[in-house]
Amino acid sequence: MVWVPLLLVACVVAGVGCARLCRATLAAVLPPRAEAPEGSAPELTVGEAAYLAGGPLRVTDLTLVSMHRERRLLLARTGWATVLDAGACAADPLERAVIGALGPQGQAPIPAVRPRVAAADSVHLLAERLVARGLAVSAAGRREVSAGLRAVRAGFLLSLALGTVSALLGPAAERAAVLAGFALPLLASGLCLLIGRTEVYPYTRWASPAGQRLLAGLSPADPLTALATRGPAVLEPELRAALRGGG
Repeated sequence: MVWVPLLLVACVVAGVGCARLCRATLAAVLPPRAEAPEGSAPELTVGEAAYLAGGPLRVTDLTLVSMHRERRLLLARTGWATVLDAGACAADPLERAVIGALGPQGQAPIPAVRPRVAAADSVHLLAERLVARGLAVSAAGRREVSAGLRAVRAGFLLSLALGTVSALLGPAAERAAVLAGFALPLLASGLCLLIGRTEVYPYTRWASPAGQRLLAGLSPADPLTALATRGPAVLEPELRAALRGGG
């Protein structure tokens, strides 16, 4: 019966991992939010919709494409961005971030520009406003969900390893009991991991349930709204190639 303590260890580790993921998920999808004034309805700008649907890089892509279509920026199919009218961008903080990321030459490869803009203060402020309104998951919430998934994965692998060792090294007469015992932590952590990867993580990546409901109510008829909610796949081939860096 040497395998019994190993089974207890596997059950404890799997249970702790599942509990941590559940707690992180509840904290992410039910964030504290201030009450909105009576009679007011939350609305999303296109930039806010882009963040909720795809995070900072989606906001960056939206800003680049918007500037390109308004002739303030040229996105070349070769993967380079060039400033055409810097003065017209002074009023918008996201467009100012793009101009700053392009540097003093006013030209840079788009793959180098995208992460710089995504890390800009204007994008962080946009995210903070959405978190404060209860529409976005905070960075701490996303980290906790990811940590919970790692803990569940560790519990599953540990249960598998301990179960295999116990079945191979234990008496043959006890093998059926060993397999039945370790099936419990394996099943629990495996199901939790599957649900977490397919149902929890994709829907706590950026938008909270309240933010997801607002996203679902947006019409993709406007090209920029379609880009914000569905990503660069809706763009024409030239712009998709430009955002990929010409590849």
